[in-house]
Amino acid sequence: QVQLVESGGGLVQAGGSLRLSCAASGRTFGFYTMGWFRQAPGKERELVAADTWGVSRTRYADSVKGRFTISRDKNTVLLQMNSLKPEDTAVYYCVADLTNIGVLPNEYAYWGQGTQVTVSA
Repeated sequence: QVQLVESGGGLVQAGGSLRLSCAASGRTFGFYTMGWFRQAPGKERELVAADTWGVSRTRYADSVKGRFTISRDKNTVLLQMNSLKPEDTAVYYCVADLTNIGVLPNEYAYWGQGTQVTVSA
């Protein structure tokens, strides 16, 4: 039994910042990879950022490089989002898996319920 719980979403003006948090709990600890997907209305679910524990590897979507920063502490993952743009508006999902970092949704076995991020123009 594993649970991922996100927090920190909300409404922010363009150029502002938000910090998302995700905590994993349950029987499974020490996920190899944790990260964030997002899905905007009418768009495909995409990987925003991911971190692989113990190998100092992170991955970011091109659209967020230089603006978003992922940080990891075992079963907790944070996403610092700066210089937010209206196109960042989406539901953000915390994800986790026991395997290597991936870019497709089906490569992550565990998902949070999602948290809404809305960026006004």
